[in-house]
Amino acid sequence: QVQLVESGGGLVQAGGSLRLSCAASGRSFSSYYMSWFRQVPGKERESVAAINWSGDTTYYVDSVKGRFTISRDNAKNTVYLQMNSLKPEDTAVYYCAANTHGIVTMTIDYDYWGQGTQVTVSS
Repeated sequence: QVQLVESGGGLVQAGGSLRLSCAASGRSFSSYYMSWFRQVPGKERESVAAINWSGDTTYYVDSVKGRFTISRDNAKNTVYLQMNSLKPEDTAVYYCAANTHGIVTMTIDYDYWGQGTQVTVSS
């Protein structure tokens, strides 16, 4: 069982930066693949970035490549999403998720979810 709590969301102007954090509690955090998803009202939840247990393999959706960076600190049971050069279209609720299967992008493959944190990018 893993509990996930996101933080770091907020309001930022276009071109600005935010760093999201996801703190995990429970057992064996380092054995989980971790991901960030985002969702806007009326749309499906979208996979944004994912990272394997050791941090040496990552995935990014094309729209955030070169702007977002996912990382993890297993000693602190935390995964991060550094978001730079933010655009209004990045506005969404961002969710942290964990699974034991691998770097996958379908929500159905994830076992644990955080409550989400709102990111709003103004133009």
